Amino acid sequence: MSSSAFSVLARAAATCSNSAMASPEDVIEPAVQISSAQKLDRRRFMHDIEGLSPDEIDGLMSSSEGRPFLVVHHLPELKEEGVPYLMPGTPITCRVDNTEKYTTRSKVHVGTLYTVRLTHGHFHWTVKRKYKHFQELHRDLYKHKMMLHLLPLGRFAKDRQQLRAMSEEMPSLHGTERTRRTSSKMKYLEEYLNGLLENVFCRNDHSMLEFLSVGALSFVTDLGPKGLEGPIFKRSGGHRIQGLNCIGHHQFCFRWSRRWLVVKDSFLLYMNRDNGNINFVLLFDPEFKVKVGRAYTDTKYGVCIENFTRCLIIKCGSYRQAHWWSHEINRLAETCDFLKVQRFEGFAPPRENTLTKWYVNGHGYFADLADALEQAKEEIFITDWWLSPEVFLKRPATENYWRLDHILKRKAEQGVKVCILLYKEVELALGINSEHSKRTLMNMHPNIKVMRHPDHVSSVVFLWAHHEKMVAIDQTVAFVGGIDLAFGRWDNSQYRLTDLGLKEDASSVTDEAQKIDTVDNGVADGQKPSEPDKHAEQDLEDLTGNTKLWLGKDYSNFIRKDWVQLDRPFEDNIDRTQVPRMPWRDLHAAVHGSAARDAARHFIQRWNFTKLFKNKYKDDFYPNLLPKSHCTADNLTYTVPGSTKAKVQVLRSADRWSTGTCENSILNAYIHTIENSEHYIYIENQFFISCTDGKTVYNGIGDAIVDRILRAYREQKKYRVFVVVPLLPGFEGDISAGGGNAIQAILHFTYRTMCRGEHAILSRLSEVKDQWTEYISLCGLRKHSQLSQSLVTELIYVHSKTLISDDRCYIIGSANINDRSMLGSRDSEMAVFVEDEERVPSVMGGEEYQAGPLTLALRKECFSVLVGASSDPSINIDDPISDDFFFLAWNTAAKQNAIIYDKVFKCLPYNTVHNMRDLKEYSGMERLCDTDPEKAAEELKGIRGLLVHFPLRFLCEENLLPPLGTKEGMAPVGLWT
Repeated sequence: MSSSAFSVLARAAATCSNSAMASPEDVIEPAVQISSAQKLDRRRFMHDIEGLSPDEIDGLMSSSEGRPFLVVHHLPELKEEGVPYLMPGTPITCRVDNTEKYTTRSKVHVGTLYTVRLTHGHFHWTVKRKYKHFQELHRDLYKHKMMLHLLPLGRFAKDRQQLRAMSEEMPSLHGTERTRRTSSKMKYLEEYLNGLLENVFCRNDHSMLEFLSVGALSFVTDLGPKGLEGPIFKRSGGHRIQGLNCIGHHQFCFRWSRRWLVVKDSFLLYMNRDNGNINFVLLFDPEFKVKVGRAYTDTKYGVCIENFTRCLIIKCGSYRQAHWWSHEINRLAETCDFLKVQRFEGFAPPRENTLTKWYVNGHGYFADLADALEQAKEEIFITDWWLSPEVFLKRPATENYWRLDHILKRKAEQGVKVCILLYKEVELALGINSEHSKRTLMNMHPNIKVMRHPDHVSSVVFLWAHHEKMVAIDQTVAFVGGIDLAFGRWDNSQYRLTDLGLKEDASSVTDEAQKIDTVDNGVADGQKPSEPDKHAEQDLEDLTGNTKLWLGKDYSNFIRKDWVQLDRPFEDNIDRTQVPRMPWRDLHAAVHGSAARDAARHFIQRWNFTKLFKNKYKDDFYPNLLPKSHCTADNLTYTVPGSTKAKVQVLRSADRWSTGTCENSILNAYIHTIENSEHYIYIENQFFISCTDGKTVYNGIGDAIVDRILRAYREQKKYRVFVVVPLLPGFEGDISAGGGNAIQAILHFTYRTMCRGEHAILSRLSEVKDQWTEYISLCGLRKHSQLSQSLVTELIYVHSKTLISDDRCYIIGSANINDRSMLGSRDSEMAVFVEDEERVPSVMGGEEYQAGPLTLALRKECFSVLVGASSDPSINIDDPISDDFFFLAWNTAAKQNAIIYDKVFKCLPYNTVHNMRDLKEYSGMERLCDTDPEKAAEELKGIRGLLVHFPLRFLCEENLLPPLGTKEGMAPVGLWT
């Protein structure tokens, strides 16, 4: 969760402890926001665009390869248009090749059950039918034939012609001696059924389709094998989420409804066959079970189907049918990866040979995302903690083409379904204005659907957030990491402090800041501003000649001033001629194929869960989403340029309130990676709150670091830990006056993890004594520049959530190192664990070493910018654990940079400031940048890279916990940890 949320959430938490919260928003959708000031009574679009053009219908008919996936989003329209379920022009053949005996209800007669194996294109499936089912099929077809003769309308002429070849009598199975032999009976039925299937009318008749167990979703290629289908009665209720069931448990409280059940290879659903609407989707998970009998279902011929979120009861027509359904469902599900708890107790297994790519900073990610969105054909899924519809994905923007909301509108108009899940903040506490984001996007086109979650009162969730940042396109490529599609997130490795145009940018104090960034995972930086621009809101109808990289509120420094008035996005939030922006450092990743399907499946689980939980989303305007089958995951319609193959596992933090299931695989992966690292770990994270005490902090990441360092010390082996975090928490506050309670609260728990108190890492390394500096380095990042002829500095806000180990594997995601992100029961998160499968020659500890090419490139990209090697080729970053690199290139540079910044700017936080008295005196000192700018500029030439040591003794004599009488002090400790 973004740190700026904590302070304001504390206010909400304190309020909740004293008084009841306001009612949740009404079931009726809140008013539409046409502009920043106007509202209507209802949302603009209440229904999807009805009707499909002939060309669109033709596109959904497809060929023998199967139906396109977009069929799932147009089931009611296809039903209305009478589009046949079977694929036109594709033969369907049957083979009757087995019989079974069964006892009839009278328990006197023994009947025969025929196994009918069917083929349609590349789809194969089996149904079991009694002789009476053949009789009923023939009777129904004969009735329909008579009806056509009795209704001599011109439009039935073609159907009448097709029916002339149809036999009027059902062949008898009790005639000659030849027909009494079982093999002949099967052959006779087979020939009879194949004869009917050659008749276009017969094969598309409702009775025939039900006999064949064929429905609207049978032949959608991306849903995998045809699976099992048929009519059932389903019982209401059974949800395992509080508040979704009838209070009573008596059978009179239940309602039975006739539905069409569809079972695929990783989920099942039931739908209304009359209107084509999907009513419910049940995903297979480790809790998935199928039980038969009254003991489990409280009904005759019942089948109980369970997963983590529901116990679904269906009723069949016979004992045999109930067991057939149970057997077939289990058969279809037995190969499903999601039935087993995977590595790290996760929901998805590692996917080998997965195309993946990493991004350092938003520049390369936003550009690749824009191109990928342009290629979307079916679906776009987006989930963010904060989403700014007006954010530009390619910069500088000289037109609106690459603005996020314009891209999504353009794709929606092309028929792509856009589904967006946003965190619904406590409105009085947090200013990200998700309602503005929702209204802006949903007013554009009915194909854009936006849900917000949670409703804080109804779900009893006040403190936790949906913190994931993920985009999935056609369930084929997905982007997962720490970067929201929001203001302030776009940056590159130059980390500019200013944005007035090229003239101003070029006057940067150091040569390094003037260099054009050409290393962002192989993607070159965009065009540079060519001239200064006025400090006025741009006319966004005409961006011709624009030279700014950050327009309006995208230019930000949230410690100076948090975002406000987001419904006026192109008005500056701060004075860019006086206040430097705060650079944003972050990482993200792209994955393809099965890993992308896993990420999309998580989104689908959350979407369907939210639709089920919130009354306002239960109408048909918000669809139930279906996961694509992994059997077609390798059919990539688009690949992100520069992607490389590796092993990828999708991880998450999830709980019943957020997703309907429980998981903390990100935490388990972090601890596993640290424990099994041999040479180094590199941590870059927005927070560093760990070291369990069983009372206030529970995640064991810090403990794993301590244990691994002590092991290296006892074995006398070289081992390094690099930790990079922001120098200050991201709250609005004046650090020269102490920063405020929120900043101090986070600093308290950060220092408690690093160096203060018995549970801190450095305290528990007492066995190592002063040698701890040989094992661990704790740093932040800082940059300087020139703004309006004045020297300025600002910390680089580290928002990353990344762990790199041994040049062979890394984790990139949305999870911070704190309990909120890691425990699973609090904020919802996503991450990817990437392991190189190939090896390249490298060096480690002065010896030859086989590194993973993807991880090695990521580590070098990070280190080259941080230590200044990107501008000074003499700095060698090949060996990350050598003494020369660790002590000189890394630690000496971080120490010297901190000294220079103190000398020139007197910037905070700093090590010599131990208490509030020191802080006041330090803040009042003259700064060299003010008294002698030329000398200051000369001193700044000694800066190398971006590293500064984290000031471990800053305010060490103060109690940084919020006073109990304040709103921050009244909030639960878990809000900060």
